[in-house]
Amino acid sequence: MPPAPPLPPVTVVLDRRDDVMHTHTALAAHHPPYGRITLHPGPGTTSETGLAHDLLVALGKPPLLPGRFPGGRQPAWEAVTAWMTALPVTRLTVLRAHRLTARRTMRLLQLQARTGIHLTLVCHRPHLPAALHQALRTADYLITADIEAARRHYYGTPTAEPPPADEPAAPASRWLTLPALDRLVSYDSPRACAAPCTPPPIAWRHRPPPVPLTAHTAQRVTHRLHTATAHPRLAAALATALFTGASLQQLATARPRDYDDAAATLALHDRARYTDGCAAYPVPPWASIFLRAATSFTRLLSGEDQELLAAPGDRAHLLRVAETARLCPPQPPTGRRKGPVGRVEWDWRERQEAEKYEAIPARRAKPSQR
Repeated sequence: MPPAPPLPPVTVVLDRRDDVMHTHTALAAHHPPYGRITLHPGPGTTSETGLAHDLLVALGKPPLLPGRFPGGRQPAWEAVTAWMTALPVTRLTVLRAHRLTARRTMRLLQLQARTGIHLTLVCHRPHLPAALHQALRTADYLITADIEAARRHYYGTPTAEPPPADEPAAPASRWLTLPALDRLVSYDSPRACAAPCTPPPIAWRHRPPPVPLTAHTAQRVTHRLHTATAHPRLAAALATALFTGASLQQLATARPRDYDDAAATLALHDRARYTDGCAAYPVPPWASIFLRAATSFTRLLSGEDQELLAAPGDRAHLLRVAETARLCPPQPPTGRRKGPVGRVEWDWRERQEAEKYEAIPARRAKPSQR
């Protein structure tokens, strides 16, 4: 692999008189679709995890990650790193940096080292406080007090690419019925391959492929998944279910090495051939961000041999994220519902198939002839 480019120096902006112009200019630069994040840390916390939660909110995500984690430690910094790498975020401006402890500043420096972002710290004081000065001794940094120079660091080089349009607020309350989610809670049970496996492209011999999302629907789904959860693996699992039609058990067979970002393919495994066997699925462009984030998150958290997507034990969390995003499979008619109106019935397709088999009359045994 080519060597990583050198990190840009950290920029420290000295807002000597705590001028409101500095704060307004930095906040106006915040625009995630352009890769610019401005963080105004919450004043009520000094913890490192609290700073990570503030960063997740600045990225447009809920601050908490659902699920249980080893040692009870929520991997919020790993999630921040994964999302910033995948989106990608190129500039991070942190206001009120004079309130940062040395450990919180070191966390930001580690984030910069892993993502390569341009980090700007705005200190609303005439001089660097001791904690900030101590943390910056390990970094290459420059100091400016000029508002125009600060503005250039907040905004960076303007890009010629238009940002993706945000989804209108009104349709977000409506459910999106997506037939590709029919098999998400299927009772099949494929397992991951123990040995390295390079599966062929999916042939769709045993079931029809999911209908590709239209550009408008893909935009709506992407927006909803981004805002429904900060957990990269859960978001990626739902995105993958939409272009593969796979069950949760089969999604759990993927490992980080199974996603090829350059070829835009994802391998899922099924040695017992419950469905289509081991196969590589083409990844649509809208889903690649979620898979890049999940790959980065999994490697930071647990390495190459853990699930890339949601594990079977994450089923309740996965369905809760889908319902938060207002995504569901086709629902049964009102007269055939098993639960109250308004509750999503995820196993409707499975029940429908089971009822078809039960309706087949048993073959009567013919009397033997002698």
